[in-house]
Order: sequence, then C-alpha cells, then structure tokens
Amino acid sequence: MSEENGSERLDVDDGSDAEDGVSARERLEAEADRAVTEFDEGVVDLLAWVLDTETRARIYVYLRQHPGSTSDEVAEGTGLYPSTVREALAQLNEEETVERHKRESAGAGNNPYEYEAIAPSALVHGVVGQVQEQLNAVFNLDRRLNGDQEDDADGETDTEPVRITVEDADE
Repeated sequence: MSEENGSERLDVDDGSDAEDGVSARERLEAEADRAVTEFDEGVVDLLAWVLDTETRARIYVYLRQHPGSTSDEVAEGTGLYPSTVREALAQLNEEETVERHKRESAGAGNNPYEYEAIAPSALVHGVVGQVQEQLNAVFNLDRRLNGDQEDDADGETDTEPVRITVEDADE
C-alpha cells in the first residue's frame, strides 16, 4: 500500500511484465508445469528402480492412471511399441504387479485382456524384502571388514538384521 494525499492506495500487480512481454501468471504456469514434469520424471526414475526398467515403470504409471486398459491402449498412451508392451505386461502379470482379465463384450469375437496395476502400497511391500536383504548384506560386510563382528560357536555371525516397516496411510 502507498499513501498519497492522506488516502491509501493498494498497489496491484496486473500480471503483465512490459520488459519481456511475459506475464507473471504465464511465468508461474510455466514453472508449475516444469515442477510437475520434474516430479513425474522423478517418480518414473524411482519406479524404474523398483520395477527394473523405465519401460515397465511407464506402463505401471499409465495403468494406475488408466485402469482397465488393453495392451494396445497402453502402447498408444505410452508411445511404446505394442510388442514391447505385450512382453512387459506378461512379465508384470506373472510377477503380480498388474492384474489382467478378459474385457466383457456383448458381441462375438476376440475379447482382449484388460490390465490394472496394483496399488503403490502393495508394490512397496513386495520390494521391502529385497531392499532389506541388500541392506543386510552391505551392513554385515561393512561390519565384518571393520572387525566389528565375531563368529559364534557355529561360525555364524551374530548380528541384528535390518528391518523396514511399511505402514498404510490409513493405519
């Protein structure tokens, strides 16, 4: 606010920037789009680590956003080759990361499979055991190399395992 001749005036930004021709609103929207894109890429990177490949991660994300999609719909939506999608979906189904069932149709003919990705919390539960094993191997190796561990009578090391607990948000 500024004060002129005893009256108060509220300075309002009209959203325009005469210097570069770009409004504050346009800059803010561009930054928001960039942040969302970076977040999405980060999520895909994390899922690529969990699911082994970026292809499988992209398929998982697409199916979370579009449950009940066919392999052709997934291929079109992700920009991946249909044969690549079919192969990845078969693997993900075998690993129980996606579920599939026949699409119901009133007419005769070939009913394609529809796919749906499991919930992220279920995906995390499946990965926790693998992460725990890897952490235990690293920590126990580090302890052994530093001479912090001693073998018991059976020749086994007596260490506490790394435990990871994942709780649902509802709990």
